[in-house]
Amino acid sequence: MHATHHCKARQAQRGIPLKIIDYVLAHGTVDQDKFIIGTKEAKQRLADLEREKRLLMKIQDKGGVVVVAEGNALITTYNCTQRA
Repeated sequence: MHATHHCKARQAQRGIPLKIIDYVLAHGTVDQDKFIIGTKEAKQRLADLEREKRLLMKIQDKGGVVVVAEGNALITTYNCTQRA
């Protein structure tokens, strides 16, 4: 998306880096012509990421996990020991 001169000036004045703008555009709630991430949404997203981090740490502790599926059926699952 192209940033106007006005947007770049306000971005600089308000100390909002491009990474934050990109993040809000990718993950924010759309309200007409606005993309929004408020404090409530940011807090919820952080909590979700913390839960995902704990889950990934458990997977890492197991050396990885493999799930075998066919169609809509889960066939088996096991700890992955072949990959580093």
